[in-house]
Amino acid sequence: MSATPRPSGATPRFDVPEIDDFTRPYWEAAAEGRLLIRRCRTVGCARPHHYPREFCPYCWGEDVEWEEASGRATLYTWSVVHRNDLPPFGERLPYVVAVVDLAEGPRMMTEVVDCPEAGLGIGMRLRVRFRACGDPAVSVPVFGPY
Repeated sequence: MSATPRPSGATPRFDVPEIDDFTRPYWEAAAEGRLLIRRCRTVGCARPHHYPREFCPYCWGEDVEWEEASGRATLYTWSVVHRNDLPPFGERLPYVVAVVDLAEGPRMMTEVVDCPEAGLGIGMRLRVRFRACGDPAVSVPVFGPY
């Protein structure tokens, strides 16, 4: 079900998501520079969540819809990766893997870009950016200083 085919004989990449019918709206929005999250529409719940799921992880309701996020976040925690042999991560060393708190509430695992390690701090304000990965290109959300 992958919509991100790899040319025969190409080096495998580990930074390109597999796109299916359910996640297609998420990746199409990312290609337009918009970050989507999911929100439960069940009465009494209405909580947002990320990563995208077809059901609410809080109440298990199935009435869940896509919603555009503001793109604002704060840094919750991070780790600087100095070694990764999987393509193409080795070309980007060192890089910052992070968990951010989206302004809408959910936490999201991501990467922090355009910020030196010494400039990182818990509670740091961040804004979503998008990195094109793969061929054909898929826009992946990353975060940088606000």
